[in-house]
Amino acid sequence: MKLFGKKKKGNVSFQTAVSDGYSKNLFSYFGTGTAASGCERRLYRSLRENVPVIDAAIYKIIRLIGSFQLHCEDPTVQEEMNDFFRHIRVNSVETGIDSFLSGYMEQLLMYGTAVAEIVPESSGKGIAGLYIASLDDVELSLGKDPFDVQICSVSPCGERIPVHYPELILCGAVMPDPGNVYGTSILRGLPMVSDILMKIIRAIGTNWDRVGNVRFAVSYKPGENEKSFSKERAKQIAGEWSKAMKSPEPKDFVTVGDVNIKVIGADNQIPDCGVPVRQLMEQIVSKLSIPPFMLGLTWSTTERMSSQQADILTSELEYYRRIVETAIRKICLVYQKLRGIREKIDIVWDNINLQDEVELARARLLNAQADNLEKKIRGEINE
Repeated sequence: MKLFGKKKKGNVSFQTAVSDGYSKNLFSYFGTGTAASGCERRLYRSLRENVPVIDAAIYKIIRLIGSFQLHCEDPTVQEEMNDFFRHIRVNSVETGIDSFLSGYMEQLLMYGTAVAEIVPESSGKGIAGLYIASLDDVELSLGKDPFDVQICSVSPCGERIPVHYPELILCGAVMPDPGNVYGTSILRGLPMVSDILMKIIRAIGTNWDRVGNVRFAVSYKPGENEKSFSKERAKQIAGEWSKAMKSPEPKDFVTVGDVNIKVIGADNQIPDCGVPVRQLMEQIVSKLSIPPFMLGLTWSTTERMSSQQADILTSELEYYRRIVETAIRKICLVYQKLRGIREKIDIVWDNINLQDEVELARARLLNAQADNLEKKIRGEINE
């Protein structure tokens, strides 16, 4: 069973009600509306394509989410379910629950909403795989009551078809607005900042093309006896200068008469854009909640500040883990129903990094030392 099929993409053309102006950037054509619109999703994809820091931050968060293990009271059921999660099919070519979490989390981070489907086997005795649906093929809306979500698949002609088995659909949302079923993308608020950043970067490239790639202005001032054939002399100078510039090896340019050669743009300096770029990058990094050093930004920082930033990142990752844990528990519940299993399952996440392992070991050491000290004190009091 496949509730969300792939739509056939035709040649779609559209026009925007924006007159030709100075800016040709895609970011200036859209506002920051709801993530439910196709224009908003295209905008967020363009942000990732044009601003490498945003793309790197999303991949960092996905990788730092980590993996998990299922713990059950029955070791046989635990091994069976862990083996199932290791080999479960995801979409067309991927395998394993980690692949599912990566695609699911990518949609949550980019669009604020993720939709997936649990595809059961034809025999009805297990799960055949997990399918992460494109949000262009799905439409969500409030149901009959505030606690109900109506899920519809969108046909290529735009027809909304309610799904037949909503209990097999996984829906996740990050901080949805009140009265809205769609979540909030972590990229909200970044289009304007990214637009300014891209303008500066494009201006840097243009200025270096004008000033850095040296161009020359060759002016010829004919004398009193040369005015009659000044046109021919100018053509001759231009031809010889062009040959000298196109030569793969340095070549001297020799001429007679009043010829003046100047470098175009040599008197102009490229503006220092380090401060505005730094300010814009700080806005982007603060929105993505990723420490700068993890994105390769060599900003001055202290060891204590880096530790605090890592702690903040850990809290962000734990928040995302709680969101995806709902989908994992639903997959486990459907699997148990299809297999006829009733077992309590605990999801145990891996520690985020080695620093957590060190801190946990240090905490256990301090607790052991405190217990030992308390025993000695109680022994002395008893004596």
